[in-house]
Amino acid sequence: MADSTWLQELVREIPDYPKPGVGFKDITPLLANADAFRFSADALADHFTGASIDCVIGVEARGFITAAPVAYRLGAGFVPVRKAGKLPFETVSEEYELEYGIDQLEMHVDALAPGQNVLIIDDVLATGGTAAATARLVEGAKAKVVGFGFWIELGFLDGRAALSQPNIASLITYES
Repeated sequence: MADSTWLQELVREIPDYPKPGVGFKDITPLLANADAFRFSADALADHFTGASIDCVIGVEARGFITAAPVAYRLGAGFVPVRKAGKLPFETVSEEYELEYGIDQLEMHVDALAPGQNVLIIDDVLATGGTAAATARLVEGAKAKVVGFGFWIELGFLDGRAALSQPNIASLITYES
């Protein structure tokens, strides 16, 4: 993957958000920078080029922003995975733990077809709970997770350990 260390200067840390002790990594300055946004989407898409991706999943909410351009670049469909109660059609759901609480994700029951190859993209890999829950939704649809892509990885939380798929790409990794 292309050197993406320069992106780190565009990530703003918000201390004690959403609760005391959490240092929230805010990617909105990165998204506002056209060169950084384009580079980030292209770098993740390039990493998974040739992986025969049918659909790219974006996890609410910043995952939508980061996954859609990757899906476009890969010529794949885009599937949103949302928080409970946000999708208008019949859904399947998975509960998961965040580094600061418990939540639930939902996907339309017909969002994926059995056998499809799926790439899961989100803005941040922290404890891995969100990504693992999304993978369970994919597997429940009898589709196959072929990889995970993240704009930021909080390596010190060891979220990779929660993911069974070895093809994981992160643009920026924080070790502390």
